[in-house]
Amino acid sequence: MGSGVGSITDVPGIRVGQAQRSTGGWLTGVSVVLPPPGTIGSVDVRGGGPGTHETDALDPTTMVPTVDAVALTGGSAYGLAAAGGVQRWCEENGRGFAVPGGVVPIVPAAAIFDLGRGGDFSARPTPDMGYEAALDAAGSTEGADVVRGNAGAGTGAAMGAGSFKGGLGTASVHLTGDNGHIVVGALAVVNAAGVPWRPGATAPVAGEGLNTTLVVVASNAVLTVAEAKRTATAAHAGMARALNPVHTLADGDTIFVLATCANELVPHPEVPVAALIELQSAAAEAVRLAILDGVAQAEPVTTPAGTLLPFPGQVPEGSI
Repeated sequence: MGSGVGSITDVPGIRVGQAQRSTGGWLTGVSVVLPPPGTIGSVDVRGGGPGTHETDALDPTTMVPTVDAVALTGGSAYGLAAAGGVQRWCEENGRGFAVPGGVVPIVPAAAIFDLGRGGDFSARPTPDMGYEAALDAAGSTEGADVVRGNAGAGTGAAMGAGSFKGGLGTASVHLTGDNGHIVVGALAVVNAAGVPWRPGATAPVAGEGLNTTLVVVASNAVLTVAEAKRTATAAHAGMARALNPVHTLADGDTIFVLATCANELVPHPEVPVAALIELQSAAAEAVRLAILDGVAQAEPVTTPAGTLLPFPGQVPEGSI
């Protein structure tokens, strides 16, 4: 069910694929964002307990500016193995950094903690699940909607320190005026320590398990790797506007930014950087909306520890 706030696939060329398991002790999955060849990327990790793969390669000072896919996965550090399956799909399709004898796909990844949520601690994403999600992305049509809620990496997601069901959400925002052709989309996996922010609300009491909110932001704008890095930093404001608390020691909060570089930003005639600032503000808003969409689309699940219900009221009225 869509949320009416758009999707990361509103960015031309961006595709999303998912794989999940929810029976026989499983409650986990993988989501893959597959951009067009030549897409540049960067990342900003703010959580105190991240589980990541290849994030150092996205620093603006490193050699390779492009990203072939991004994998978001359950399974904590074990689940990062799913990135290997995504790399396998990329290699089979000739996507990656050219080296003597072949290519090396650049597939950064990040994981949420959902170990044992379905009952079997060893039931976590594998390279085959990563390959399945990449294949699903590649087989999707241009602009295809994204399955939200209990899907992909959001399958076993929880929030509020493990008290409520989390999920996967997506949203998009268009820039205005001369840059109305620029779109910014976000895909969020909400497995947060926090809950949707409300004025005067207190943070949840710490519960069992570990936490993380993972986001991929994408745009059709031309950005450098350094600009993508700064956009990832700015986009964390959207996470803080949606959830309380964020960036805790027990969270692995991470935001990736992808730029397909299909359209130039039209600079403001008096303040040229204003266009980039508007894009970064849109990125933060897309992140906020995607997180709240993931919360709104979450559905109850029964676990060995009991039933995880959606957050009461799901999201503050008027937030989306």
